[in-house]
Amino acid sequence: MNLHNIVSGAVGVVNPHSPGEIRVSVGYDIAPSGKQVPRYITTPVTAQIQPLTFTDLQHTNGLNIQGMLKAAYVNGNFNAVNRPRQQGGDLLIINGEEWLIVQILEEWPNWCKFAVTLQRGEQ
Repeated sequence: MNLHNIVSGAVGVVNPHSPGEIRVSVGYDIAPSGKQVPRYITTPVTAQIQPLTFTDLQHTNGLNIQGMLKAAYVNGNFNAVNRPRQQGGDLLIINGEEWLIVQILEEWPNWCKFAVTLQRGEQ
C-alpha cells in the first residue's frame, strides 16, 4: 500500500507538488584531462518539498552538513551515500535548483523521504 499516494492529494492542496527530475548517479567517465566526470541517468519525478521535522533534524545532526536542508517525498527509491553498494550522489532538480540527496529518512517499497541540501540555486 502506497500511503504517500493516499495523502499526497490532501497535502498538495497546502503545499503544491513540484515537477522535477532525479539524476541517479551511475559512476563516472574519465575526461581527456584525466579528471573524473560524474555520469547520471535522469528520471522524471514529482516531489513534495517540506521543511525538516524535529526528528529529521536529529537524524541529520551527526552528518555535519551546513547550508539549506529540506525534506523531499517522491515515488520510487533513490540513494544517499551507500558505500558498501557504491551508490550515492543522486541529485534532485526542482525549479532549476540542484539538491544533493544526503540521507534517506524513510524508505518504503513505492516511495521514500530523504534529506536534501541545496547545491546550486536557480540557473
